[in-house]
Amino acid sequence: MLDLRHLLTLDAVASEGTFGRAADRLGYTQSAVSQQIAALERSVGGAVFDRPGGPKAVRLTPLGEVVLAHGRDLLARAAATEDAVERFKAGAGRVDMGTFQSVTNVLLPTLVRRLRDEHPAADVRLFEEETDQPRIGELDLLFFDGRVGGAVEQTRVLADPYALVARRGEFAPGPVPLTALHGAAMVAQPPICDQARVERVYAEAGVAPLIVFRTADNQGVLSMVRAGLGVAVLPLLALDALDDQLTTHPLEPALAPREIWLAWPADRTLSPLAERAIELCAEVAQERQSSASGVRLEPMRPV
Repeated sequence: MLDLRHLLTLDAVASEGTFGRAADRLGYTQSAVSQQIAALERSVGGAVFDRPGGPKAVRLTPLGEVVLAHGRDLLARAAATEDAVERFKAGAGRVDMGTFQSVTNVLLPTLVRRLRDEHPAADVRLFEEETDQPRIGELDLLFFDGRVGGAVEQTRVLADPYALVARRGEFAPGPVPLTALHGAAMVAQPPICDQARVERVYAEAGVAPLIVFRTADNQGVLSMVRAGLGVAVLPLLALDALDDQLTTHPLEPALAPREIWLAWPADRTLSPLAERAIELCAEVAQERQSSASGVRLEPMRPV
């Protein structure tokens, strides 16, 4: 079994020409260099140097040339591995994150920018899916608007309050009764994820809006409200790009906010890059405030 220390010593002697100069280069005694070369020769079954004696430089034997050529490849790979490990520990590498529209549009740009500013070599990959049955699979991190089932650890990122969105002037400033939505034309998201819960709340309150259009595109919902097709009830993260044609109103009674969670596999060790992404997510969530109504979103907290 070849020892990398012996190969390093072989390389030093071949480069310096004598055991003494190799010892100086490596910080060894000359006898230690001789012992390591002898151990290498026992390992490969033959002499790796011709030793003319005196001040003359040693010369590689044909066997020594073969061992050195392949040994330098091994030393280069070992150095590359050591460098990769150090960069990995410092936060380089790859992180795969599952996301959905609101997180993609509002939280992730800041999170990814800060992650890349700290670790320019980071390989950040995002996978977006709108589903009510999230699976973490091979992802490192997964954002979802609700708790994630299965063998995961998770933390609540923030609570995202709902607001009524309407064309300016359609409602007086201030809160709007939930009952005002009964029979009202409404543009809504597909009845999956937290939208399904919201519609159950309507039904339990005896409120039956007239859903005239559904789309998973937040901007599509706002565009149709802007066009006068109907009102909408959206979480605040979906209202990041409101203009002066639209107004937001709290509902009375208020809908319980949707909860955005961040999950990661419970049975896998996180990379330093993924751990840093979780830390940055907490910072971004803490800073994030609603631009629509001034309601501060609740920050990330472990559960």
